[in-house]
Amino acid sequence: MRAWTAPEPPQLPGRGRPVRLYDTAAGQVRPAAPGPRARMYICGVTPYDATHLGHAATYLAFDLLNRAWRDSGHEVRYIQNVTDIDEPLLERAEQTGIEWTDLAGRQTDQFREDMAWLGVLPPDEFVGATEAIPLIVDLVEQVRDAGATYEVGGDLYFSVEADPQFGSISKLDHQTMIALSRERGGDPDRVGKKNPVDSVLWWRERPGEPSWQSPFGPGRPGWHIECAAIAMHYLGDAFDVQGGGSDLIFPHHEMSSSHAHVTGRWPFARSYVHAGMLGLDGEKMSKSLGNLEFVSRLRAEGRDAAAVRIALLSDHYRADRDWTAAMLAAADDRLARWRAAIAAPVGPDASRLLAEVRSHLADDLDTPRALSAVDRWAEQTRLAGGTDPTAPALVRDFLDALLGIALP
Repeated sequence: MRAWTAPEPPQLPGRGRPVRLYDTAAGQVRPAAPGPRARMYICGVTPYDATHLGHAATYLAFDLLNRAWRDSGHEVRYIQNVTDIDEPLLERAEQTGIEWTDLAGRQTDQFREDMAWLGVLPPDEFVGATEAIPLIVDLVEQVRDAGATYEVGGDLYFSVEADPQFGSISKLDHQTMIALSRERGGDPDRVGKKNPVDSVLWWRERPGEPSWQSPFGPGRPGWHIECAAIAMHYLGDAFDVQGGGSDLIFPHHEMSSSHAHVTGRWPFARSYVHAGMLGLDGEKMSKSLGNLEFVSRLRAEGRDAAAVRIALLSDHYRADRDWTAAMLAAADDRLARWRAAIAAPVGPDASRLLAEVRSHLADDLDTPRALSAVDRWAEQTRLAGGTDPTAPALVRDFLDALLGIALP
């Protein structure tokens, strides 16, 4: 599956600092510590509706990590999936009378356009679940051969009891796991399951649904096994970061890692990194609630992509926060001040500012402090000018390279 395209970021003088990130499993900020090649897997969309700003905030967070790693001298290997076969997609296709393949194709195209507009660097591999079926089937076989599966009504389930490390990422109690499983696509109340939180690896074929041949009979894959199979195939064992929104901590990331663990891969990822949830009017922005602000709507309104990006970066990526009209208005004002400053013929020395922005990004992607540092430079330029004719161009370049804010 093709990704989108984006201009190569400008080259900056010097190198960025090693990045430290909050690891959900460790419960602390710690060095990401990749080798010469930094490897990350970021869970992608289920393409049954347009990209909302909650998605955008998550992908911007990991775009920052991509950029910070590159700036500190790493080659980045970045993989993202597309869950182009799953219950929500099939349900929406039935509701709308659109073929599920057409719906998935249209919404994936929309997602590509939205990511390109926002200046998100594309993944090296953009992999649809449907094109990864052979990889998924192979991993399901490995999980079965490890003695970690059982059947309920022809569906093949994963037994969490087979993984002694299960729960080590989310650290949740059993009742909370059950509640979140029920809320996030699981079936904890299904009769015949050994443990309510056990998850489906392979759904048996059902009338009117797409299916693929497998050693377990015709059917389609579960959600969690998809990401485990794609990540391990393209990144190998013990890759550096598995990332996504905080709503993926459980069950998705917990389950994906357990699928790998029972086949002898430990750890699945070295760090588990999660972005906070974006709300609207005090509630989490979600398709189930219908309170969404779509990237495509902002594009159609003629909004400035740089301002939208600034608005989403104005709070820390791990923070749960609200999207408001005032947030976007403040970003427009900030952008105007920055543009005026970099349009000046001279400015205050920007080498120290670059070092400060790099330092803030290395500290768990602290964009609020990075943006505030740029604000101070822009205000100093407005009030006192400067003597360095290279400063405005350097600021323009590192805003693009490090924050993805292109100011032509």
